[in-house]
Amino acid sequence: MMGFIAWTGAALMVVASFLMATQFGPMIAVAGLLLLTIQSATNRTHNLTALNICSILGFLFSIFGA
Repeated sequence: MMGFIAWTGAALMVVASFLMATQFGPMIAVAGLLLLTIQSATNRTHNLTALNICSILGFLFSIFGA
């Protein structure tokens, strides 16, 4: 199951990279990063977990503005 979560998260990040100029790109990136955060937390790679959380916050900031 973890493999499916990880590969789905990676695939969503690839799709998001091509759609970043649209309104859907950052939303897809957040979904992908959430899945990759599950993987990194399970693998106890805390540096990647922190990076993913910071990236999620950055994308949410770009979606909702300030």
